[in-house]
Amino acid sequence: MVPPPAPTLVLVPGFMQRGRAWAPLSDRLPERYRRLCVDLETSTWSDRLDELRAAAPCGAVLVGYSMGGRLVLHAALDDPGRFAGVVTVGASAGIEDPAAREERRRADERLAAWIESRSIDEVVSRWERLPVFATQSPELVAAQRADRLSHDPSALARLLRTGGQGALEPVWARLPALPTPLLAIAGERDAKYADAARRVAALSPSGEATVVADAGHAAHLERPRSVAQVIEQFVERTSRTPAPASGDPD
Repeated sequence: MVPPPAPTLVLVPGFMQRGRAWAPLSDRLPERYRRLCVDLETSTWSDRLDELRAAAPCGAVLVGYSMGGRLVLHAALDDPGRFAGVVTVGASAGIEDPAAREERRRADERLAAWIESRSIDEVVSRWERLPVFATQSPELVAAQRADRLSHDPSALARLLRTGGQGALEPVWARLPALPTPLLAIAGERDAKYADAARRVAALSPSGEATVVADAGHAAHLERPRSVAQVIEQFVERTSRTPAPASGDPD
């Protein structure tokens, strides 16, 4: 029997990250996996979707963190059957309540205006103090700093205006039609996104959720060995399940 081809994992970073932010997890995945830690260079949501589509081969497993998690989820929904699986880490399917979404849009607009008027050093300093990163050690925060400092504030502001949760329509209602196997991961100390992961998985026909013990928003950085093991198990299960032909949602 001919062994199945080695899976390709396309690892998509979050806001203000680069592809190498995935290194702690990527280094713990099986060597036979092909790993593409993508650097997304464009600065609008639609352009980033196009960039991801161009980088990801058919049959790949998309893996994304935070904004990158929303990006891979949208890519899988927009192109049903093209990908073998989709994994989100610390991601949601959007803000459903229109008033809450508008409030978030306005907050993101205020932040974007502030970002484009400041130096990247000021932007990164403020970003690193956000409560969502409180579960990360000072060493882990410092390890990500160089990549954050490599960004242009005006590009970050454009991305926030077009790809922030206030700018995008939620996709919860589209999840029941998603044919792609899905794994939603969140840290147990990130209660909001742990609840979102469970709901995303429950709505998806082939969805499952994993809540990682003693981890916050960036579970893949805080507990890379545990998350790598969960992703490996998911990839092995999906590789044994015949995928639908591209474009065929049945």
